[in-house]
Amino acid sequence: MLGLKSTMQAAGLAATLAIALGAAQAHAATPCEEAAKAALPDGKVVSAELVDAGAVMAPTGATPADKAALAALPALCRVSAQLKPSADSLINIEVWLPTAGWNGKLVESGNGAFSPALPYGAMAAALQRGYAATASDTGHQDNSANFALGHPEKLIDFGYRAVHENAVAAKLIVAAYYTAGASKAYFQGCSTGGRQAYGEAQRYPADFDGIVAGDPGIRFVHQTGAELWTIKYIHDHPESLISKPKLKMLHDAVIAACDGLDGVKDGVIENPLRCKFDPIAIQCRHAEGPDCLTQAQVTLVRRLYAGTKDSKGRQVFPGLTRGSEVGWGNALIRTEPLEYGLDAFRLVAMQNPDWQFTSMDLDRDIPAADASVGPIVNNDDTNLKPFFARGGKLIGYHGGADPMTTAMSSVVYYQAVAARSGGSKALSNHYRLFLVPGMFHCVGGDGPSTFDMLSALDQWVETRTPPRSIPVALVRDGQVARTRPLCPFPQQAIYKGKGNTDQAQNFYCGIAGAGQGATPASKGAH
Repeated sequence: MLGLKSTMQAAGLAATLAIALGAAQAHAATPCEEAAKAALPDGKVVSAELVDAGAVMAPTGATPADKAALAALPALCRVSAQLKPSADSLINIEVWLPTAGWNGKLVESGNGAFSPALPYGAMAAALQRGYAATASDTGHQDNSANFALGHPEKLIDFGYRAVHENAVAAKLIVAAYYTAGASKAYFQGCSTGGRQAYGEAQRYPADFDGIVAGDPGIRFVHQTGAELWTIKYIHDHPESLISKPKLKMLHDAVIAACDGLDGVKDGVIENPLRCKFDPIAIQCRHAEGPDCLTQAQVTLVRRLYAGTKDSKGRQVFPGLTRGSEVGWGNALIRTEPLEYGLDAFRLVAMQNPDWQFTSMDLDRDIPAADASVGPIVNNDDTNLKPFFARGGKLIGYHGGADPMTTAMSSVVYYQAVAARSGGSKALSNHYRLFLVPGMFHCVGGDGPSTFDMLSALDQWVETRTPPRSIPVALVRDGQVARTRPLCPFPQQAIYKGKGNTDQAQNFYCGIAGAGQGATPASKGAH
């Protein structure tokens, strides 16, 4: 679920590598053992070893893509360290240092869900491009939320501190190995990693020069609470349960209604915010059948689009976007929650292993959890001015069809930051949000979802020129089937009216319906 997409622009990657090779000439690496001598304020280096090209062993459960990435790695100095910022902390980190061709920069990668697994795929991708790469286990060693009970310091590590401690230690290890500090430091992450990314910008503005935050699980209490509130509703109203085949039927109806709003019928809703599909259009007129929804099911779908609200009608968490329906059946449309969703709220938010979702009181439980653990895990502070004042650059992205954290959460957060920062125009030199049409949670979906946010961020930091668009590709069976520009919110890709609709050069970024003043995407593409 994590890991940045590989670049689809050969020219852009070549330019990045050229810069990297030039920078590397200014740094002379010391033997790998020297990295073991790095003095860490809150921990110690456990090991430092030279690893031959392609010799990093893939962890159990690694995906084929991650295995291939590790097999293609050049030689590196692999450093492991343990950090203990509190008496109850144990944060394991690794730092991978290229033995040749270092570009002078460091990239830290974020995590997924409660997994302690280091994102080796993302680290490998960064290392292959000349960066030093690092990541942590966020301070716990089992793939569950059990660490959150009775261990307030471990919860703080998971919430935000582990990423910061990792950054501090990795910079020291880099300096010890190369006898020179990193000229730039970046953070990249999606899902939990996206939440970590925003937490860094909010709490530690000096840690990173640039940050990529994808499909973030910010407002953790609200997002996990909204998920359980939906499942509780279905539990209490089982007649509203929708089968996966019917979710696919609903999704097809939504696509049929809104696909053409951008002037191109390609099976993808370019801008889900413009889609106003009402499920009443497919409500069963007579007997229930496979191609219609019952009244109870229509009511549920409307609730999901509208988002979770308390008894006074106040928005607890934004609704799911139209176009995300096929993903609802995995964890949301059910009468009993999955263990992850349940534990996220009862163990982290409520701090009570005996709490039952069937007794959930939205008006009571959300404010209580906000007060107790919200400051640790929500990572939704809209004051990013200290990060921006240092020159920090932030790229947010979100799958337009994300059925989990919902693209609307990123839109709401971006708008709140803009309101606090002098408006979208003033914000555009510091923070840009890109909605990825048709993409699910971090990966996959109906639309193009292979892109390179790290190169876009690096170029922005180095040149101080914000990305006017970012190339994205649809890859099928290893072949590029379609390319498009990703456009900074609130712009979207607009067809020029002629040319192949599978080619990015035939689109420009602009406000739908605005006509004049839109910026051709080809001029801003990296």
